[in-house]
Formats: sequence, structure tokens, C-alpha cells
Amino acid sequence: MPRKQIHLAAHFPGVNNTTVWSDPASGSHIEYDSFAHFARTAERAKFDFLFLAEGLRLREHRGRIYDLDVMGRPDTFTILNALAAVTDHLGLAGTINSTFTEPYDVARQFASLDHLSGGRAAWNVVTSWDAFTGENFRRGGFLPKEKRYSRAKEQLAAAAAIWDSRGGPEDRSEFAFTSDQFDVHGRFALPRSPQGRPVILQAGDSEEGREFAAASADAIFSRHADPEAGRAFLSDVKGRLARYGRRWDDLKILPAATFVLGDTDAEAAERAEVVRYQQVSPQTAIVFAEQLWNTDLSDRDPDGPLPEFDPVSGELVSQGRASVRQYRDPKADADRWRALAEEKNLSLRETVIHMTGRHTFVGSPATVAAAIDDAVQSDAADGYVLVPHVTPGGLDEFADRVVPLLQERGSFRTDYTGTTLRDHLGLAPVPTGTDPTAAATEAPPA
Repeated sequence: MPRKQIHLAAHFPGVNNTTVWSDPASGSHIEYDSFAHFARTAERAKFDFLFLAEGLRLREHRGRIYDLDVMGRPDTFTILNALAAVTDHLGLAGTINSTFTEPYDVARQFASLDHLSGGRAAWNVVTSWDAFTGENFRRGGFLPKEKRYSRAKEQLAAAAAIWDSRGGPEDRSEFAFTSDQFDVHGRFALPRSPQGRPVILQAGDSEEGREFAAASADAIFSRHADPEAGRAFLSDVKGRLARYGRRWDDLKILPAATFVLGDTDAEAAERAEVVRYQQVSPQTAIVFAEQLWNTDLSDRDPDGPLPEFDPVSGELVSQGRASVRQYRDPKADADRWRALAEEKNLSLRETVIHMTGRHTFVGSPATVAAAIDDAVQSDAADGYVLVPHVTPGGLDEFADRVVPLLQERGSFRTDYTGTTLRDHLGLAPVPTGTDPTAAATEAPPA
């Protein structure tokens, strides 16, 4: 029986708590050379795609710009279009918000990227509902939280209607789409792109998010990287595909994960501990605790105990969605933090390190290759979106030391066999003249 093929993507770290900017090897996250180096490494390693997150507003913590956001973040399409010129096969995935954009603009931008790259574009569809981010846009405060997925579904369906309205260069057919959020009609400015539409990524984990992904997404950027949790998530979401007329392999589950390598497992473990302490400095530990307790803890000793009092209700001390943690039940989470600290005799900083880290593959190259392969073969995932802790060279070691071992196992390609991102992911072509997202606007069958 042939081995299940692993899908790998590379997440340019950008501004998040994974990146260790204090590392001497770290470079800029806004200079073009950083993006080009990262993309070329991913393509050299035969990865499926490069992934960019998005930040629509600089985050604030207790009224001040969040430290990691001081440099800001360039425009997604500007970066991806530039990277199309220095890569030949690598997929180019960008996060574009559906709350503050219009279907025609998004359809035109992704169709342009798909044409310029020869069929390598992907759209990570996200929503935003908070008024803080909305203040940057005309629609600030307009869209209620409960309508975020309905707008995303409608925008995706509208964009699909626009993409599918054109066949060849001579086709001048009209598009028309009307819904609660949109009423658009006209003629698209571009002929049909190589993929027909970009690959659709999605990252929501709520019940609505899982249903949206089952109906409309080609891949999910998941947070369930632990093998047991991953198998449960994969089974749940893929179990929903049949009611939308989709097959098991029509959706790829790709959890985010980091990695730390060493010549031996022991060396890697020591290195991983150093990395986690670099990622969570004393100041960062206090910020994370303040996000949960929702109050000023600047007088706390990060090497001391956790607060004895419960989280404070009211206006959030942190504003801005990206990488700022929002707790649905702060008291329950605080209780879990305190229970862990008591059980393991941990300080506040040590507790934050335990509670906020991404899933990390730690070990020698052989150990990490085996762990990734075993997880994919056991349906804990279809692959992983790797987030290195050093920008832009953090992916190099994985490309040079782990990828060859996955190839030796027969679980990962030794070369690209197709030209489009849909080819890399093993997805069927989008039929001409059909709306592949029509199910997104329909209620799931009872």
C-alpha cells in the first residue's frame, strides 16, 4: 500500500510570539530579501506553499503599541506578487480579511496573482469583528460579531461567481450575485486564471468555522497539532464533507507547528528549552498574564507566583486580533494555570511557557522526520504548516536535514510533479462554469 504523502507549508513568522528577534541570526520581517530567502528555501525543499498572515492594525497593550508590532507588516499582495518572480513552483498563500474587503477587489487581486504565478495562488479567508480593527475602515462597528461567517461565506460565493464568469480571453460573460451583504454584477476584467480560482484556506475552529471549512475550504490551517487532538479534529471536519458532496481527500488538514533540531535528541531538548525562554522573556510573561487576568500586573515578579485573584471583567487590556489571546472563560483558564503551577511548582513565567507554546517537533532530524511521518500516516494531519523561530533562515536546517529523510521514507516528494498549487495538494481542478462554493451559502442538511 503506497504511503500517504505529506504536505508541508512554510509560515513566514512575521510579528508573533514564536519569533526570537534577539537571536543573532534573526533578520528583518519587512525587507524583501527576508521574504525572498524564506521562499527560495521553501521551494528548494519542495514545500507546497508559503503562507503569510495578516495584520490590519497594530496591536495595543494597555494603550501602548505591542512590542512586536513596532515595525508593522507590509501588504500581502505586494509581497506575494514579488515572490512570484523569484519562485517557479511554490504556492503563494495570503491571508485576506473578508470583513473589510469587497468581492470584486479580492477576486481581481487573487486572479492577478494566479496569472502572474502560473497558478500558485491561495486565499486564507479570515473574518474580523472587533471594533478596534474596524476603526481603520469605513465599516468600523458596522458588522455584528454573529454575522462574520455569513459575510465570509457570501463574499467567497460572490468571488467564485466572478471568477467563474470568464472562460477564455474572448469570453465576455457577465456575473451577478445578490445576498444579504452583497449585490454585485458586471463583467470581470480578467480571463479565467490557471487554477480557475485560488486554493481556499481557512483557520476557524468554532462550530461555524468547521462547517464553513467542510463546505468551502481546500485546506485548514489548524491549531490541533498534538496527534490525539489532531485525529479527533481531522475525523470531525472530514466527516462533514459528504453532506456537501465532497470526498475525504478534498480537504487537507494542516496544523501549525514549530521545530527544534539537534544532532541528538538530548541536544535538541536543551536547545528547545533555551528557545522557549527566549520566546517568553520576563516582560513577555507579564504581558501574557495580563491578557488573561485583564489587568495591570507590572508590579508582579515573573519568577514569582501567579495572581491569587480571578481575572478582572471589563474592557480588554489588549486590543487587536492577531496573536493577542482572547479567553472565552478567563476564570476557568486562570484556574487551569494555577493548578498547573501548583502541581509542577512553576513560577508565573514558567507557567506561561508551558501554556502558550505551539506544538513543537523536538529531536534529531531522524526523530523529527519519524514523528511527522507517523502523525500523517495515522491521520493526525495531512501535513504541517511549519513556523520557524528565526527569520528568515530558520527553515534552512529543516530543508537540509529533515526533508531528505522524509523523502527516503517515500512520504514526501523529491520533485514537483505539477505546475499549480492544486496539483501540489492533490486537489481536483475546478470545473469551468460551476460555483465550487455554492454550498457555503446554504444551510447544512439536517
